[in-house]
Amino acid sequence: MNEKKVVEVEVFSIYQHSWPPGTGEKNDETYVVILKQKNANRFLPIWIGKPEAQAIYMGMKGIIYERPLTHDLIKSILDVFEIKVKKVVINALKDSTYYARLLLEDKEGNIYSVDARPSDSIAIALKTNSKIFIAEEIMQKGDEIPEEEI
Repeated sequence: MNEKKVVEVEVFSIYQHSWPPGTGEKNDETYVVILKQKNANRFLPIWIGKPEAQAIYMGMKGIIYERPLTHDLIKSILDVFEIKVKKVVINALKDSTYYARLLLEDKEGNIYSVDARPSDSIAIALKTNSKIFIAEEIMQKGDEIPEEEI
């Protein structure tokens, strides 16, 4: 199997994105998470929904609600079954949609790769203190975005 080259990233920031007037886009539900390559000045923006933005923000700030939200529930299930999130890999970009894999390890050392949205994967990585990686070929797409748009 041919492994893609990956780079480690961290969540740099998250913000609500406002579309220019006349584009027909709703401004109240569009958020952007900015991922920054560790030890480099390279960034990749990923547009996400409001619930995922809230979950990522809470993970960044260490905010815990009284009752578990979806990503807290996922972490609790993983903990109960002694499954570790080894890492998150944003591994594909198809038709302007990013794809990710959660790499999980059970207590016997078996590794499982689970398809997931990058936004959910990032939120889970933050909840579990797991590393986030992006395929180099995808990170290069971020290099093509003018700095004023980030």
